[in-house]
Amino acid sequence: MEDLFGREVELARIDRFIASARQDGDVRLVRGEPGVGKSALLAAAAHRAHAAGLRVLRASGSEFEAEVSYSLLNQLLLPLSSEIARLPPAYRDALVVALGLGSGPAPQTLLVGNATLSLLTAVARKAPLLLVVDDIQWADRLSAVVLGFVARRVKASPIGVIASSRIGTESFLDRRGLTEVTVEPLAREASARLVDARFPTMAPHARERLLELAQGNPLALVELPATVATSTEQFLEQSAVVPLSERLQKVFALRVAGLPDATRLLLLLATFEGSGDVGVLRGLTDLTDLAPAERAGLVRVDDCTGVLVFRHPLIQSAIVATSTHEERRGAHLAIASGLTSDPERRAWHLAAATAGPDESVAAQLEEASRRVLQRGDVLAAIAALVRAAELSATTENRARRLAEAAYMGAEAGGVSDATTLLADAQATSPNSAGSLHAANAAALLMVNGDGDVHTAHRLLAGAIESGEHGWRADDAALDEALHTLLLLSWYAGSAELWAVFHRAVARLTPAPPLLLSVLSRTFPDPVRTGAAAGRDLETLLSTLDTEEDLTRVMRIGTASVYLDRLGDNREHSWRLVRQGRDGGAPRRHLSAIMHLCLDDYLTGRWDEATELAHEAQKVCSVSNLPFLNWYFAYNRAIVAAGRGRTDEAFKLADEITHWALPRGVAGAVAIAHHPRTLAAAADGDFEAAYQHATAVSPAGVLAPHVPISTWVMFDLVEAALRTGRSDEARAHAEAMRSAQVAMISPRMRLIQHGVDALVLDGEEAAVRLEETLDDPACERWLFESSRIRLAFAEKLRRRKEFSRARGHLAVAHDGFAAMGADPWVARTLTELRATGFRADADEQPPAALTAQEFEIASLAASGLTNKQIAERLYLSHRTVGAHLYRIFPKLGISTRAGLRDALSGQNVHRPPQPILD
Repeated sequence: MEDLFGREVELARIDRFIASARQDGDVRLVRGEPGVGKSALLAAAAHRAHAAGLRVLRASGSEFEAEVSYSLLNQLLLPLSSEIARLPPAYRDALVVALGLGSGPAPQTLLVGNATLSLLTAVARKAPLLLVVDDIQWADRLSAVVLGFVARRVKASPIGVIASSRIGTESFLDRRGLTEVTVEPLAREASARLVDARFPTMAPHARERLLELAQGNPLALVELPATVATSTEQFLEQSAVVPLSERLQKVFALRVAGLPDATRLLLLLATFEGSGDVGVLRGLTDLTDLAPAERAGLVRVDDCTGVLVFRHPLIQSAIVATSTHEERRGAHLAIASGLTSDPERRAWHLAAATAGPDESVAAQLEEASRRVLQRGDVLAAIAALVRAAELSATTENRARRLAEAAYMGAEAGGVSDATTLLADAQATSPNSAGSLHAANAAALLMVNGDGDVHTAHRLLAGAIESGEHGWRADDAALDEALHTLLLLSWYAGSAELWAVFHRAVARLTPAPPLLLSVLSRTFPDPVRTGAAAGRDLETLLSTLDTEEDLTRVMRIGTASVYLDRLGDNREHSWRLVRQGRDGGAPRRHLSAIMHLCLDDYLTGRWDEATELAHEAQKVCSVSNLPFLNWYFAYNRAIVAAGRGRTDEAFKLADEITHWALPRGVAGAVAIAHHPRTLAAAADGDFEAAYQHATAVSPAGVLAPHVPISTWVMFDLVEAALRTGRSDEARAHAEAMRSAQVAMISPRMRLIQHGVDALVLDGEEAAVRLEETLDDPACERWLFESSRIRLAFAEKLRRRKEFSRARGHLAVAHDGFAAMGADPWVARTLTELRATGFRADADEQPPAALTAQEFEIASLAASGLTNKQIAERLYLSHRTVGAHLYRIFPKLGISTRAGLRDALSGQNVHRPPQPILD
């Protein structure tokens, strides 16, 4: 074992963990930055456990085998193959099939988990057991599920589980309930000792610069100077502007480039092979070429296990990054030639080496998919069939394989009518409508199952491309498939996936249908294409009153989201909700609730938003539509943040991120930063608010295909100003002006003018904002108009325009109070006092309602909608809404539901009534 400088505390904890594990079972998840020493600590744990008499089983996630189901579990349990044979038949057969050691019926994942636990418990009776799993972020899905199952059940058994994962990555391992430990960088003193031990002759200046650049990262401390021994100082100076992870990547790339070609190709082979088994590698190539890499310290061979171990995974990344296409192809072919007894891995390596159609390889992948399905990994089977379809030599085979993949996805979803549809599509294949309907259903069911967005997109895009629809815009199956592809692209948040969608829409003849055309412009990237679609959206909105197709109603709502026209959809969204409550389609029910929740947040109906979000999460559970659950966690989170329940907001946001990252749902990952931004601002932590806002889109940039960036524009600018980043605030305001976001909607105009009033010093911007705030079109955006008034008033107060500031603060206070936005109520009161206003609002008696306010309140209490009240009183519905928001704080309530009781209370002053002759 090499010395671990500065890890005395961690090693002591490892000793305690081993003692705990051998006594009653214990689990640790070790997290840290690349190169911080996670693998070294796991190696130390394995060494100390072995010395203490524990049996150690080791495995490591492989970036290049993440799609091979149960591959990590195979690594972990292969040394126990003789013990597997002695298990009860049901458990034995489940593991034999799951690990690819034999054939048989597909075992359920729960059965594989129980079989694994039974095996480990039996082995631990002979000697305590420690499972050591490195790089869990690259574990295949089913292995991660089984490992998590075992980890939660080792208590009272002499079994320890220790796994490592990089910070900033997620995995399929469910971390909830597992004890996590973060490995911190080395202290400066320990870093200095490490450098002195490795580089005793290093010049003092270079030593200090290295300590500064490495930031306590042991890998950086060792590798940065070793790369350019003859020009250390120059290299270190140039590295100052490069992020640490990129520096290390470049370090290893330089070291790999210095190896002989034969050695470099051998390392490429070992990287793709994955297991590191020296016996396997020896069957593929001459291992004498490994010597230069061993001498350079890039790899080592564990003499006890016969496994080739890379010093760090970054070396493997560098090897792949510096290789040529032909070198990678040759490595995959060489590995495939040696995998005659493992047809699944052989097929994937052949596929990786194949660029164009190849029916032979496609057939092998198709056969592999069936074996994978036998092991119970439906998603891996679908992925294999999708790749087989891509390599198919004929359109017929491509369509057939895609339809079969669709069938697998539908069967996994357990929806009977979808299964019937897919079976019909198979029977009529290669009919384009049947194939597209099959792929569409499979994509939706796949997403609603494990949320594999990228595989779903790949499946559906491939089916669209291969269909015999002639790209006719009136092809109903093609239109439906493109609507689904739009949603998948949004979930993934990937420019590459959006490009596939837009290319497909552009090919429609004679032109895309109006609804699809509007959606393709308002939903993916409203900053750049939304405003131009406004007139077409208006046309769609005008059809809502007579629209009988409820799916179109739902999609028109979706087209309205980022152009802030959800208010025009409210009545129709409620129609979908009522239909869903009566047993209608749950997808439409949930989409309508999404639209209502978003509009409720913007307009201050926060109680309703929370109630609807909880309703939707129950629908997700009952209807087996778990994928959409994250969206309603987001709705709850932004309301919690607005009301100052910041712990709840962060918890919900973290749950979204934990779920979304390993599934590739980057759209949800970006959206989760919105409640974090808001919660941080509510707490007055504007540094954190800035970091979360810029995680959505950097300052000065409105990121393409990240539409939520328009919802944090004001937050970003306010946080930038609050943290002394005036240049960044101005840059973001300028980016907004350049993009003409004010043209998108009245809300965007309000935000643009609010931002301008904060960053620009002239009176012109201030006057323009006040004119905008007085515009009835901006009345409904209660939360944002109140926040903008508050921020603008703070600026006015600093300019000693106290009277002007108080006017905005009074209106903002009433708005915040109506929503129950307590953090902002408190800030507003503080600002009011700072302007010289001394009366305590909490001590004032309830204000009397005006005659008009009393009439509006009474009608609202009777159950009439704003629109109905407006028609009765010859007002606009927006004016009615504005009156109600002023009425609520006067009555001491925050929702419509409290009107009746408040009006009947003794503290409400009924206005004098006119005397009638």
